[in-house]
Amino acid sequence: MSALKIYTYASCDTCRRAVKWLRAHGLEFAEHAIRETPPSPAELRTMLAAQGGELRRLFNTSGRDYREQQLGGKLPALGESAALALLAGNGNLVKRPFLLGGGVALTGFDEAAWAAALLKP
Repeated sequence: MSALKIYTYASCDTCRRAVKWLRAHGLEFAEHAIRETPPSPAELRTMLAAQGGELRRLFNTSGRDYREQQLGGKLPALGESAALALLAGNGNLVKRPFLLGGGVALTGFDEAAWAAALLKP
């Protein structure tokens, strides 16, 4: 499997649990600060395809930036390009952790889903 790339936020408990889980399973990864270096539009498109084209699944819908911009009501009318530009320009809007690599694309941390995707028997 090619190296994994994980975008995290230092104050996020879920991100810390995901990184700890990756380390515990001996998986190599490169960690990136999601606020300072959000995923690129190409990475976001890869994740969007993995999420069945559901834009909402890429957004941190519980985040302050999402609420302040009232994206809950605006998102359905946004085109894909506009939504991906928003995400690429503001890492606070991206659902985290955000993991890509080796044919794997996962958002959020669900231990069972990560194990199924990353741990091959």
